[in-house]
Amino acid sequence: MAKLKIGEAPKRIEDTRFLMGRGRYLDDLVFDGMVHAVFLRSSHAHAHLRGVDAAAARTAPGVLAVLTGADQDAAGIEPLQPYERVNVYSNEPFRFPTQYALAKDRVRYVGEPIALVVAESETAARDAAEMIPVDYDPLPALTTIEAALAPGAVSIIDDESRNICLEWQVGDKGATDAAMAAAAHVTRLDLHNHRVSVNPMEPRGAIGIHDPEQDKYTLHLSAQSLHMARDHVAAALGAAPSKVRFHAPDVGGGFGQKNFMYPEQVILLWAARVVGRPVKWVNARSEGFTADHPARDHTAQAELALDEDGNFLALRVVGWGNLGAYLCGGMARIHTEQFATLPGGPYVLPAVYLEVGAGYTNTVPIGVTRGPGFAESANILERLIDLAAAETGHDRLELRRRNLMPATAMPFKNTVGAVVDSGTFADNLAEAIDRAEAGFAERRSGAEARGYLRGLGFTYHIKATFGAPEENIEIRFDADDHLTFTTGTQSIGQGHETTFPQIVSALLGIPFERIRYRDSDTDLIAKGGGHGSSRATYMAGTAIHKAVQKIIAKGTVIAAQTLEAAETDIEFDDGQFRIAGTDRGIDILEVARLAREGDGESLDTYQDFTREAHTFPNGCHIAEVEVDPDTGRMTIERYTAVDDYGTIVNPMVIEGQVHGAIAQGLGQALKERVVYEASTGQLLTGSFMDYGLPRADEVPALDVTFNEIPCTTNPLGTKGSGEAGAIAGFPAIINAVLDALSPLGVRDFDGPATPENVWRRINLS
Repeated sequence: MAKLKIGEAPKRIEDTRFLMGRGRYLDDLVFDGMVHAVFLRSSHAHAHLRGVDAAAARTAPGVLAVLTGADQDAAGIEPLQPYERVNVYSNEPFRFPTQYALAKDRVRYVGEPIALVVAESETAARDAAEMIPVDYDPLPALTTIEAALAPGAVSIIDDESRNICLEWQVGDKGATDAAMAAAAHVTRLDLHNHRVSVNPMEPRGAIGIHDPEQDKYTLHLSAQSLHMARDHVAAALGAAPSKVRFHAPDVGGGFGQKNFMYPEQVILLWAARVVGRPVKWVNARSEGFTADHPARDHTAQAELALDEDGNFLALRVVGWGNLGAYLCGGMARIHTEQFATLPGGPYVLPAVYLEVGAGYTNTVPIGVTRGPGFAESANILERLIDLAAAETGHDRLELRRRNLMPATAMPFKNTVGAVVDSGTFADNLAEAIDRAEAGFAERRSGAEARGYLRGLGFTYHIKATFGAPEENIEIRFDADDHLTFTTGTQSIGQGHETTFPQIVSALLGIPFERIRYRDSDTDLIAKGGGHGSSRATYMAGTAIHKAVQKIIAKGTVIAAQTLEAAETDIEFDDGQFRIAGTDRGIDILEVARLAREGDGESLDTYQDFTREAHTFPNGCHIAEVEVDPDTGRMTIERYTAVDDYGTIVNPMVIEGQVHGAIAQGLGQALKERVVYEASTGQLLTGSFMDYGLPRADEVPALDVTFNEIPCTTNPLGTKGSGEAGAIAGFPAIINAVLDALSPLGVRDFDGPATPENVWRRINLS
């Protein structure tokens, strides 16, 4: 049996299950007496809801129940609440519309749930749902943040106030204004980080079960971050969290979209209570476009001040996020925390001032995807740097080199108070440039000879690992000489079933095959931060390290007694307690057995951990593109990444995560964009016929290199990974497109770089 070390690359053990078709996803689960649910959703983006007539549907064949918004009060169903309601930095309350599980009195986006039909079969439920007439009184629909903020715009919030969730400022306005006034040059840029639909491979779904004897609810679902969602669903049901269990079987991807609670989760548990049988619902793909949280949709007016030598002096940004119709989960904090933590990215910026806002529109409520907040801020700064270089005649790479935080300055405290503990940014940039620029001049000349344009685009990304600030794990030594490891974070495809036992094996010297992994069930462990913001290895890994220290301390007492030695003479290494300087020792599993059989303390250990600092994964991504100026068709020819994720537990797993994130960033740059009809709020990109996802032949071979600079804020030295490409890919590719089009005088382009958009920018600018 193998004892693994940190840094080794064993294959993912979960892949055998997946590749052999033995995965257990939500749609694979079957329960006795299970019935099926279908949602009736709003066909209007904004309307008063005058009536929902469920009488005919309730008597339709096979129908067991029809639930509407009018039934909620009597059932004790409370409105859904966002995870944060107050700006912790200013103590100002967030303003938000009341969100009911089923719409009551008013609908605010196309796809909002109005009624639920429960029937013996999905077909019967669908037929009955079509029998429910809905009386709408349409209201004007707002689809953009500009329309929502316009004077006289119809109010989406209950109290008829402006459609604003928050307005907030961070930074030094006086210093920024002074630096702008004294600057040799100020570059100004308006840009929009467009909305994307996340589309994980497995759609959302859930099966609700209610046990009337214990008055306990169980929800089997495809989701991430179970404990937090469970707590808020319990509140909406009027139940104690201990009375609600969330269990996620294998999850076919989440990417942030399955992070927050959804109204369907409340409604299905309520329905199970009403009909007394398990109630199943699985999202259709077309339904997902109108019901699942999309991401991004951020507008910014940005200014970068430079002196005559190209030194950055100040950054000023007015940024507005489109939240959609409701404030979901932790979305407000994305703007007050993650967007505002690293506004200067990896660069030294003496003065920064941000005006941060977020407002409501009649569109699907926004959630998160990889790199929320940091993707938006990186796009702003990296686009500004390239434009500043073009306007001032400076080399765009020299501007980056000149202004990067030096390694000698670590730990570096930026202007808004974030402390970056480690990193060699200039080295990463230099290595990425060496790899990407080799032979580029010849490739560009060859493209020109064929009538094409070639360009290189650069982005230096950095993010802080956020997500839930608490995590806990449990290590239990079993009677069969195995160890059971339980965690409150969650594997949704990242490889935790391999990497977490690998950490345990490395620290305790226990064979990898003897470690059992458990997660994704709120009944298994007291709390859990789930998965989000690349937190899992940092948070759970730190908890594992702390637990191992306790286990070694407890084991040392037992080993000393067994070996008849002083505790101070006992050493622990590679799974063995030994008397220092001798060959006398005892295996940790034997010590665990003695602990179980004796009167002393068991080696079983529970450990929680609360974050006091962040990790800062970073790196340089460079895209090379080719553009056909006659058709606007753009292809990504090469992609280079040199990233620092601190100590890497399993290089193979990390490389897979990096590849996936890059593909997601390429998707936003190439073709992904959610589009609404402005006058009605109807979704125009409601299927894969209209919403493009990147295909395998559009993703080039990826040149990925890791530069491991251990993080100083956790004992393993790890930094979060898995989001870099989704942060850096979009601006790197758009900068590459602009570089390719620069001979034509094009300096501004938002994306996505579809053939039509590129052609229009070339010919209609």
